[in-house]
Amino acid sequence: MVKDGRAMGIKKFLASLLFMESQTQISGGKKLGLGLLAGAFAGLVMTLVMLLLWWLFGVATPLAILGDRLSVFIPPGPFLALMGRVGGYNHMKQLGVGSIILGQIGVGAIGGILYAFALAPLRQPKRTLFTVAIFILLPLVACAILLGPVLATSYWGYPARPATALTFAGFILAFVAFERSLVLSHRWMVQPRPADSPNEIEYSPTVGRRAIILGGLGLLVAGGAAGIIRRLFQVATFSYDGTQYKGAEVQGITPNDKFYCVTKNVVDPRVDESLWRLEITGLVKQRQTYRIDRLKSLPSVSQETTLMCISNGLGAGLMSNAVWRGVPLRELLHAASPLPGATKVRLHGVDNYADTFPLEKALDPATLVAYEMNGERLPHRHGFPARVVVPGYFGEKNVKWLTRIELTGPEAEGFYEKQGWGPNFMIPTRARIDQPDDFAWFSLTNIPDGVPLKGVAFAGDRGVSRVEVSADDGKNWQEAKIDYPGTKLTWVIWSFVWKPHGPGEHKLIVRATDGAGAVQREEKERGQFSGTTGFHQITVYLSA
Repeated sequence: MVKDGRAMGIKKFLASLLFMESQTQISGGKKLGLGLLAGAFAGLVMTLVMLLLWWLFGVATPLAILGDRLSVFIPPGPFLALMGRVGGYNHMKQLGVGSIILGQIGVGAIGGILYAFALAPLRQPKRTLFTVAIFILLPLVACAILLGPVLATSYWGYPARPATALTFAGFILAFVAFERSLVLSHRWMVQPRPADSPNEIEYSPTVGRRAIILGGLGLLVAGGAAGIIRRLFQVATFSYDGTQYKGAEVQGITPNDKFYCVTKNVVDPRVDESLWRLEITGLVKQRQTYRIDRLKSLPSVSQETTLMCISNGLGAGLMSNAVWRGVPLRELLHAASPLPGATKVRLHGVDNYADTFPLEKALDPATLVAYEMNGERLPHRHGFPARVVVPGYFGEKNVKWLTRIELTGPEAEGFYEKQGWGPNFMIPTRARIDQPDDFAWFSLTNIPDGVPLKGVAFAGDRGVSRVEVSADDGKNWQEAKIDYPGTKLTWVIWSFVWKPHGPGEHKLIVRATDGAGAVQREEKERGQFSGTTGFHQITVYLSA
């Protein structure tokens, strides 16, 4: 009886130890597997929370803004090379978001291993203190440091401070979801339970079964996340980012749905007009805030202006023309009274895009804060409810979804300036042949009157006075007809009937002369990332 009593006491003592240290009977391999599973599951839950916040409330999450933050550290050369290797900007965006999602799940799995080996064996409340510190507070500090410059991103149009607070609140919610999912799912898989005898406690023999169930739940969470990703994909910029306008359809004024489009965003903002406001801050005497009604109540102008992307190739179509209505920017700046040290303006969009140009250009009466495009309110993809139109400067300076105008000193830089684009952002004179296509074939018998040519020419804010065509490698030039003269701030549409001398391969070149009389040339002194210069040419084949 004494031996039986001692044996029972030892058994109860061991059982009590097992209850307090719930990992002692699990092998290292099982710990690793359970930690991986719990961590990956928690990573999926966190990703689902982020997607829901992005989709339902327009909250910026690492899925969207991490790429914005990191891309400024990649110089234009490697950036363009990477874009070429992955098949273009849209593919790079998709690859980036997919990599971040997989990375989050992978980091979650590593966190699960850490929890299984180092944290789960700890007693309460020490375990909770460590999990909160490692899985909530530490990631929040890391995000504040790493993503600080882009925390003001908002896809619904909140001003900077509310947007930053909302973004940070989203981070907290996502990291809490990870920590709780990790702790609870791991505890559920290894939870001890009473055996048949009420006097004994042992580990659940259903650990494997519970792991399978958790894996199934993970698949359900992954399915939910995939469903949201599909919905986001439908409203993402992939369907219109990189839209070009060229060819036979080109007309003087570009329809809004055909206007060229370039955006850094995976999903562009859809600003709630009631939340939006425009702030004038920085080196000013009197900060100003404009709601849309106040902005539209100011005296406005209507102005035809052509925009062109800095990455537009000689024969590419990242260029379009529209009639914009808005308020001259100088009127807003005069109301704020710039201080003597102000030499630049830095404009911020709700998507946390920013760019700069000289204060002198901001005071030009042709620089507008526009809220209408071709007689309609700005489309969402073109900056609703307000954007800047800066004649003569590349498209990146024409900031969309404008929410803040900051007057600064000369040191200020914008999104692409930090990446290394520039330093020259003034549009060079250029001309393009839209018709016929490059490598087109014609039979001389079918073109008795000659080959009709058509294209556009543009010289920023200097206007175009003449367009010429050469069929002998630039030795001789013939003047083309200007069919659409536009204005000093727009492109022109030209046409020309080329009468070839015989069959064979022919190269046609076009050039323009700006309003000041300067003939288009290849500007070799212009930086590699300050816009392409040179002459557009096409090859035409003629048969007898």
